[in-house]
Amino acid sequence: MNGQALIDIARTLVNSGRGLLAIDDRENKEDGTGARFAKWRAVITIDDHRPSGGCIEANAHALARYAALCQEAGLVPVVEPEVLMDGDHTLERCRDVTMLCLQMVFEQLRSQRVLLEGMILKPDMVLPGLTCPHQESVDEVAAATIKYLLELVPAAVPGIAFLSGGQSGELASARLNAMHVKTRTAASPLPWALTFSFGRAIQQPALGIWGGQISHRSAAQQSLLHRAHCNRVALRGEYTVEMEGR
Repeated sequence: MNGQALIDIARTLVNSGRGLLAIDDRENKEDGTGARFAKWRAVITIDDHRPSGGCIEANAHALARYAALCQEAGLVPVVEPEVLMDGDHTLERCRDVTMLCLQMVFEQLRSQRVLLEGMILKPDMVLPGLTCPHQESVDEVAAATIKYLLELVPAAVPGIAFLSGGQSGELASARLNAMHVKTRTAASPLPWALTFSFGRAIQQPALGIWGGQISHRSAAQQSLLHRAHCNRVALRGEYTVEMEGR
């Protein structure tokens, strides 16, 4: 598969308006198998002594090597360096660690000659730890996240698909929405598409309702559809808390 084909697939994945939860129906004209991608997740823990420089470098190298191998095989790599929310660290500490990780990831991607136009980045939002006593507002999280991405993510990357990383469904939607509200009023558009690749934030409410009970299946399915819908409208900056029906 040539470089332009990888670029086209990557753009398709991030511009479908549905995140990576649902892949666009467009088929790859080369082999008729549709868009193909693979994901590698590197987990980074924050505490008073972690992560070490060696940890960051080793994980970044693994992500970059994986991405290069994917592209050699004709796959679009989804590169996921996840800084965990677990702990009492501040938003500022999360930002600093996330920036160190992303800086190293892109150094390693260049070293491995990864085609940036043919990959998707799946990072965390900049967030305080789950047990941090001070929890920044939705708008503060959105502003901090966009700021660090603009500083570190090359314009060649076609799209950024956020992981949810333990956020509640409502907060993940609200923060994603706030980013799109801010970008709509910005002086210049962002160089890459912002979308979502949420797991727990979409699935966990439905799983809680289902609880393994067949009689709860329909309600669980509706919950799943609701969360997917909330995230889809958040991509247009049109999500509101009133949509949660509470």
